[in-house]
Amino acid sequence: MLLSSLALALFSSAQAEEKQPEATTKPIALFNGTDLTGWHVDVPAADEKPDIKPSFIVRDGKLVSMGTPRGHIITDASYQDYRLELEYRFANKPGNCGVLVYTSTPRALYGMFPASIEVQMNSGDAGDFWCIAENIEVENMEARRPRKEGQAFGGTAKDARRILNLTDDSEKPVGEWNQMTIECKGNELKVWVNGDLVNHGTNCTADKGQIALQAEGVEVEFKGLTLTPLAE
Repeated sequence: MLLSSLALALFSSAQAEEKQPEATTKPIALFNGTDLTGWHVDVPAADEKPDIKPSFIVRDGKLVSMGTPRGHIITDASYQDYRLELEYRFANKPGNCGVLVYTSTPRALYGMFPASIEVQMNSGDAGDFWCIAENIEVENMEARRPRKEGQAFGGTAKDARRILNLTDDSEKPVGEWNQMTIECKGNELKVWVNGDLVNHGTNCTADKGQIALQAEGVEVEFKGLTLTPLAE
């Protein structure tokens, strides 16, 4: 009887251990569709003008980057090993924006951009990487990472920071929704736009961090923003 009870206890414990990975892979909604709970804003211009117009708002259940004043909205929490799924569109005209992953030190570059790897959303260039006080590598570095003579691959202002994507024809016309998937697994980063793999980097100098969205000149609408932890 004692052995049976012990075996049952061990079996129940094993079942519990097997179920734990499933629990850790449940999707997390980063945006609740109502307010900016779970996020904070860093807009340098607001340092001297606290009552400046907001760069990020919630409108009709969407998180909207107004484009100006320029800055970032950043998750309060840091994340590691996850898949981020979101939809975005340039509502009125093409322009620039980005999703920053592995985000850490605020204003690490040009007194504006936090240390991170930017996944570019600039119209026509979605999926480019920009290194911001961090670095990442891709295949065919010399071909895909333009640099001037003597310029290093890195994340400082003097470095070659831009890494070209694998395809420039994955985006939809302005006004239509684009689906972007970003997968961070350790120091490996993959990005898909509308189902196309548009970039793949390895050996990133960071393996975890916050997630940020940019206000960088034009209005951009976001929805979805769902994070799913990756099972080990």
